Amino acid sequence: MGALKFKSFLTPVPAGVASLLVAVSALSGCNSSKMIGDLSPSETLTQGYVIDQAAIDSVPVGSSREQVLLALGTPSTTATFDNEAFYYISQTRKRYVAFDKPHLVDQKVLAVYFGADGRVTQIANYGMKDGKIFDFISRTTPTGGKDQNFLSQIINGASKLAPGIPGGGGGGTP
Repeated sequence: MGALKFKSFLTPVPAGVASLLVAVSALSGCNSSKMIGDLSPSETLTQGYVIDQAAIDSVPVGSSREQVLLALGTPSTTATFDNEAFYYISQTRKRYVAFDKPHLVDQKVLAVYFGADGRVTQIANYGMKDGKIFDFISRTTPTGGKDQNFLSQIINGASKLAPGIPGGGGGGTP
């Protein structure tokens, strides 16, 4: 029996065409969303309500709560009690390397305070220089007092109740 012969479907490709195809494929993975000439790998991220001075000017002192909502939109958060203040919060973070955690660069809080009649009494702008940077969406609540583990709290509590334990409560005998 004779050996089977297969005919190739591929034709030889010139070296210049092959190298051009490889170069185009390699360059297609580059980020083309930035402008040409911008070689900085940093990225600026803005989150929250970006304060627009024209919108703030359209809400003078004495405006109603509804006028504030129409001009500035829904606030980022409101005061805990009685809704006497609206807070519009924005943060600017910067990432210097592609996989780096973004660092807080700027934080602005626009506070609109209302009186008992529901009218604006004061408008204030706060930034990072006005106070401590804090996390608005923290998942933990710090407790006051000394940091103690569970076992030391139990021992300290028991020693205060039982007079016979050294260092315990109650009056000891001299």
